[in-house]
Amino acid sequence: MALRFLVVEGNTRGAREAHRAAYGQMLSESYAQVIHGIEREAVCDIAFPADEGANLPDRAGLGSYDGIVLTGSHLNIYDRTPEILRQIDLMRAIYASGTPSFGSCWGLQVAAVAADGDVQKNPLGREVGFARRLRRTEEGRAHPMIEGRPEVYDAPAIHLDMVTALPEDATVIATNPVSAVQAAEIRRDGGVFWGVQYHPEFSLSELAAILRQRTELMIREGFCRTSEEVISYADDLTALDTDPSRIDLAWRHGVDAEVLDPARRTREIRNFIEHRVKSEKSARGRA
Repeated sequence: MALRFLVVEGNTRGAREAHRAAYGQMLSESYAQVIHGIEREAVCDIAFPADEGANLPDRAGLGSYDGIVLTGSHLNIYDRTPEILRQIDLMRAIYASGTPSFGSCWGLQVAAVAADGDVQKNPLGREVGFARRLRRTEEGRAHPMIEGRPEVYDAPAIHLDMVTALPEDATVIATNPVSAVQAAEIRRDGGVFWGVQYHPEFSLSELAAILRQRTELMIREGFCRTSEEVISYADDLTALDTDPSRIDLAWRHGVDAEVLDPARRTREIRNFIEHRVKSEKSARGRA
């Protein structure tokens, strides 16, 4: 029987439409595509909790899924607007449902706040392009979420906010010099969440599309001096996505197979499906 996933998009309608215009898909659609690439027969539904009046599953409905995945978002969770509060409430229901859940960037932040942790702006500033020198913690050394990752690795990333206070029952799995919590497991109300602050689901082309949308931000925050530099950087990423054998571009931007090989870049999502979703579905079948 095919695995059933719910992909929870964190963006508001306007941000979803802007991303689709830039990349051809919403974040939730590209995330679902990654899941299908890993598990071809998977069925993926999409939810938009940022939308007022959105038809969201209740606890029983959430429990009918084999796995739930939360995307990134342009929102800042400390603003606590109605669009954000609905997502926090949904995450609390996900915990209570017991369904295996996973999230990237915003997904990790929502899961932390829903379990009474905290998220604030990173005083070191934005992490953009790639999260560098990610390293497993001692507690995360044997954790299955990053099974197969080397001791130190890089991953696509773009975020200003970070988890600043962990929930009571949480384990930091990976860290780096920019954000202390780069990967974590959080347990709450019988549910278990795995999440990362970076974006293993992003292709380099999707990352490039996001950076092009944020050209003014990249200049304002000092990452590039001109719009031409931003576009050139994004074009290099797109070219690398099209042809990962471009040694010149890989060398120029300091990326290796952990970023260039889709199977290795999406490692955390693959491990989530293998070690949480399939394992728990199998256990339920034996019960």
